[in-house]
Amino acid sequence: MDGATDDVNQAIQGELLLMDPRVRASRERAARLLDPEFVEVGGSGRRWTYEEMLAELADHEGSSADGPRYEPSEISGVLLAPGLVHLTFETVLGGRRTRRSSIWRKKDQTAGWRMYYHHATRVPPGVD
Repeated sequence: MDGATDDVNQAIQGELLLMDPRVRASRERAARLLDPEFVEVGGSGRRWTYEEMLAELADHEGSSADGPRYEPSEISGVLLAPGLVHLTFETVLGGRRTRRSSIWRKKDQTAGWRMYYHHATRVPPGVD
């Protein structure tokens, strides 16, 4: 496995962890995966910062062990530059399909890969 493939796979692993209800319900675990400069534009259009996301993530859909879970598909990624990976994929959660894009960055070995930016676009029923 080459370095670029390894970097993409590590970012994918982080992405999948952030969909795990146990991680989403734990501020400490989620904080290890989000970059301190994290920003998200959610499917609703709301802009989220690092602190806002950590404060509310445990209450979001997909964060409860007995609730609906994210069903990811078509995850692919590309190394944009050293320490910078772009992922694209789709999820289904509670019957709602969403296209997603995230940028993961690795500033140093200690922090590892962290999500720097995330964008979600809900897909209306009937759209391919």
